[in-house]
Amino acid sequence: MNDPNVLQDTLKAGHSTFEEFRELKVHAEIDKSPPADLLALNRRIRACRLCEEAGYIAEARPVVADGGRWRGMVLIGQAPGIVEHESHRPFGGRAGRELFRWMAGIGIQEDEFRRRVYMAAMTRCFPGKNPSGSGDRKPSRAEINLCRPWLESVLELLEPSVLLLVGQLAIERYLPRRRLEDLIGNRYLEGNLELIPLPHPSGASRWLNAPANRGRLQQGLEHVREAWTGLYV
Repeated sequence: MNDPNVLQDTLKAGHSTFEEFRELKVHAEIDKSPPADLLALNRRIRACRLCEEAGYIAEARPVVADGGRWRGMVLIGQAPGIVEHESHRPFGGRAGRELFRWMAGIGIQEDEFRRRVYMAAMTRCFPGKNPSGSGDRKPSRAEINLCRPWLESVLELLEPSVLLLVGQLAIERYLPRRRLEDLIGNRYLEGNLELIPLPHPSGASRWLNAPANRGRLQQGLEHVREAWTGLYV
């Protein structure tokens, strides 16, 4: 993977690393239905009971995106909340409302986003409430490892050129051992993938209370807008 610091220094120096990268992309084929293989994979994900059988969660009800024409961009979140658990709709609760408020601020409406972006997660089932009573429980590494083949299979089928990494778990998977303050607002290349990290939109997070971090978020959203334009406009 390209070193993020070197890559950002290259961009600051005026080189066109990302511009050259985007010129090599094939424009997203947004007028096609989801491939049959992906629909079959979604059915297999829904049938998964591995974390329940292992005793990590009380009930396995994998949340899977359906009905879009996904090409070019994939979002990877952390795990479904209780609203998503009940509705079977990714980002259907409070965090989703905040996420789509962010997107609306850069001119991307929720319906269009859902139609064009496959929304995945590090784990597909509601992990339960945090025993401390504050927010949802963070999925364990064992749960993430059990769910990882589903995520890898989705990425293999869709072959996205842009990943939106929403929240610490997804960011850690691709950009490990770095502070959010050093990551949010930047973009990175890993092979043929452009990575755009964003903070989790959960109301439980206080990271965005700091004005400087809100500025980092806005810069990150500008990168989303630029990637969206390159893919779909």
